Amino acid sequence: MKKFILTAAFAVGALLSTNAQDNDALAKGKWLVEANTGFGEASVANTSFNFTSIDGESSWGIGAEGGYFLIDNLAAKVGLGYSDGFGDDDGTFNWKVGAKYYISSKFPVQLDLNGASVDGFSPLYVGIQGGYAWFVADNVSIEPGIRYGLGLNEEAGDGDFNPLSLNIGFAIFF
Repeated sequence: MKKFILTAAFAVGALLSTNAQDNDALAKGKWLVEANTGFGEASVANTSFNFTSIDGESSWGIGAEGGYFLIDNLAAKVGLGYSDGFGDDDGTFNWKVGAKYYISSKFPVQLDLNGASVDGFSPLYVGIQGGYAWFVADNVSIEPGIRYGLGLNEEAGDGDFNPLSLNIGFAIFF
């Protein structure tokens, strides 16, 4: 049992250290382009790729985010998206502005302000998310994570409706 625990600890340590310690992709002056899936995203204000079907009605969304590294490991980000469905005649424009920081070049955490606009309806949220960046190449990462949104205004439920979601992000660094 002792050998098993030691081997498992070594394997986990090796896996965590496979991400580049001196990751040039996260250096000051670099750019990032990111697409996310919206697993469980209940907020109307999201910039992910998503599809939902409930009782014969469907909703879909498409979006992307981009950022610029102001310092090593810290990027300022913006995101745009569009979604339609569940009776929306005009569709919904979604936006996001925030910052993303990579702790130890492996663990991205993000704080952002995000919202939507459709037919005079404008929910506003503060979002926080965290996850793990698995670099499959020097400039490409897969980032599974968890996200929490806090509603800030009446259209977002005044904090009574706070979506929690799982997502997988795909990032390319330039």
